[in-house]
Amino acid sequence: MPSGIARLSICITCEGAAGNAGQRLFEALAARGDAAMPVRLHPVSCLANCDRGCSAAIGMAGKWRYLLGGLAPDHAGDLLAYAALYVASARGVVLPSRRPPSLAESVLGRFPPEDFSP
Repeated sequence: MPSGIARLSICITCEGAAGNAGQRLFEALAARGDAAMPVRLHPVSCLANCDRGCSAAIGMAGKWRYLLGGLAPDHAGDLLAYAALYVASARGVVLPSRRPPSLAESVLGRFPPEDFSP
């Protein structure tokens, strides 16, 4: 993936309370996506986070990667805002206080960059 472009993977098999929430979230993101937005959307089949609702993962070379859950199609705008903050951060860290309020508690886990050394 080119530098400056984050990968935002959306689980399109997530059901949610009102049917296929994952597919609808992906479609909402794709509809809002701007060519200038530093994120590439990728539909994926199952992020193995079924008990925590609709899920997404974001990552970028050299930065921490994150798994988010409890998402819904109406989070599309906030998820893109979060992605912009993620890309702008030096290490991929977006503190809860800087996230859109609807995503303040959405991070379920983070994973070190491939080149991580303690």
